[in-house]
Amino acid sequence: MPIDESATFKPVRIAVLTISDSRRLADDRSGQTLVDRLTAAGHVLADRSIVTDDVPAIVTKLHRWIDDDQVDCVITTGGTGVTGRDVTPEAIEQIQDKAIPGFGELFRWLSFQTIGTSTIQSRACACVTRGTYIFALPGSTGAVKDGWDGILVHQLDSRFKPCNFVELMPRLMER
Repeated sequence: MPIDESATFKPVRIAVLTISDSRRLADDRSGQTLVDRLTAAGHVLADRSIVTDDVPAIVTKLHRWIDDDQVDCVITTGGTGVTGRDVTPEAIEQIQDKAIPGFGELFRWLSFQTIGTSTIQSRACACVTRGTYIFALPGSTGAVKDGWDGILVHQLDSRFKPCNFVELMPRLMER
């Protein structure tokens, strides 16, 4: 993937939200994998939290971060499957201004290379809400690696060409 080495890297302030009924920070391997990767890439961890698989709890946390000027982007992990407790996409649908359908499509294509047709069970998704990017990844460490290494490390790098999400940030609130 082409990186324009002459361009300036612009760190993105990213909040990480793990959605789980059973994980705590001490055993949240997927959330920690995401934190390790985003900080190694030069981004800023704006905040990190865990909430249960509950639409109102997810929506409340997302609204707080969306309204926080110190958060440019939220990446969630967990709750994107098809079981009754998996409600992350439903929470995101309640608050999204614009869906980014290509994120989920590309995620599943990349994930297919790793886990085959099991990727069909993923409802990974993304959107923009009031100028903040939200990316929802499944809860496994493998899925976090696929999503970060295959998509987000590039699209959240201001030097990535021909285009990236960072260069669009100043224009997300245009009308």
